[in-house]
Amino acid sequence: MADYIIIGGGSAGCVLAARLSEDPDISVMLIESGPRDRNPYIHLPVGFFRMTAGPLIWGYQTEAGRQIEGRRLVYPQARVLGGGSSINAQVYTRGCAEDFDGWRDRDGCEGWGYRDVLPYFRKAEGNDTFGGECHGCDGPLGVSSQTPHPLSRAFVQAGQDAGLPFNADFNAGRQEGIGFYQTTTRNGRRSSTAVAYLRPAETRPNLTVRTGQTIRRILIENGCAVGVEIIEAGRPVPLRAEREVIVTAGAIGSPKLLMLSGLGPAEMLRGHGIEVLRDLPQIGRNLQDHTAVDVIGALRGPFGIDRYKQRRWQLAAGLEYALFRKGPVASNIVEAGGYWWSDRDEATPDIQMHFLPGAGVEEGIGTVPGGHGCTLNSYHLRPRSRGSVTLSSGDPWSAPCIDTNCFAESYDLERAVDGIKLCQDILSQPSFGRYLRKIHLPGPEIRSASDYRTFARQHARTSYHPVGTCRMGGTEDAVVDPQLRLRGIDRLRVCDSSVMPRLVSANTNAATIMIAEKAADLLRI
Repeated sequence: MADYIIIGGGSAGCVLAARLSEDPDISVMLIESGPRDRNPYIHLPVGFFRMTAGPLIWGYQTEAGRQIEGRRLVYPQARVLGGGSSINAQVYTRGCAEDFDGWRDRDGCEGWGYRDVLPYFRKAEGNDTFGGECHGCDGPLGVSSQTPHPLSRAFVQAGQDAGLPFNADFNAGRQEGIGFYQTTTRNGRRSSTAVAYLRPAETRPNLTVRTGQTIRRILIENGCAVGVEIIEAGRPVPLRAEREVIVTAGAIGSPKLLMLSGLGPAEMLRGHGIEVLRDLPQIGRNLQDHTAVDVIGALRGPFGIDRYKQRRWQLAAGLEYALFRKGPVASNIVEAGGYWWSDRDEATPDIQMHFLPGAGVEEGIGTVPGGHGCTLNSYHLRPRSRGSVTLSSGDPWSAPCIDTNCFAESYDLERAVDGIKLCQDILSQPSFGRYLRKIHLPGPEIRSASDYRTFARQHARTSYHPVGTCRMGGTEDAVVDPQLRLRGIDRLRVCDSSVMPRLVSANTNAATIMIAEKAADLLRI
């Protein structure tokens, strides 16, 4: 029994558990399906590329995509303490002010405008470089500048050759331009929410952390959440919450758990033999994600990180890290990137890029002729297509049906094509030419508008940024209200990336942490 039960020990859940347990008079229980974050690759910044498969993810795939030639995409979702913050590429970007003002003005999320949420970004952040109005210096979350690889520096120079201005700080109010990303690292190690928030809090007697738990459903009595039911030794075990149940299982896990608990589209629930406690048809709808396409370059020689596929170079990198906490092991590889426009009618940039000084790092990308390459991906920041998460059965261990529905809106496909061409333009600049032998993908046979569209459909992949499936809003058709309370059920809140009504124009981890920081204050009211 606890005052608060938090379901899901990911980016948001660890923050909430730490913040709520600061009050010694409140008892908090955090329940996570996966194990503790003991895998050493979690804590090495370079180790993220090993996290798209294996025991620390759920192993999901999407439904066959109608607009991507029937392909099923690998869709990694974390199953480990720290959640996405333990397996992601650690890029720290927040989004632009217009994103959050849009939540407030278009979606009715009063209290979620940029000026409302900026204090929570700052509260979370322990930045080693930037301060002032936009940044925090003493928050728990380590945010660090990197020492960029020479190839990353050449990319930033090439972006300037292509007409993009240099941007020293993508989180200071203006996103447009090319530059180097800061990362959620501290002293050469990953700063996940499990490390930054939860670990210092676990000594508190009022905080209980339970890992490796199978959560069957939320317990609801007379329209009120009273606890959760877990499975132990094959038997259901109830755990009671005296105040509230808080769902922080992410944009896939949160709607799945709500639906397993009898909350969701009534017809679908009945079809899986689940008793309908509340018909909430919007649960699982509004799925949004950034759909990336990679441009791959073949290099003239061993200028990038692909040399570290050789054992002797791996040993050298390991020694450098062990002695100095520097070098490729201390890098997240995704050191540089930028923001620019494809649609000039947009007030803010609508394309984001990430540069990697190697090939074969991202899921599904092979190597290049000669063995030395680089990767530049791009995605449309504000897709119009909407997908869904639905149940495949009433079994909590069954994977849900994930339909990203990417490129359902032709506008999104055209923006993806624009992003590919922008990446080609940057890599073709003279300042990068001394390293680049040729652009390997797309090849020279990709010329016409139709060719580019086909290439985008064939190579589209997730950028691991699902949001929106428990949409927050000011009207009754939204899943949660601006206080993150589930409509129609008392003492139940959802507090993670699933509540974002629209994608932020950035990687999503920082905004998810902000949501949890703000939620902690909402729960204290």
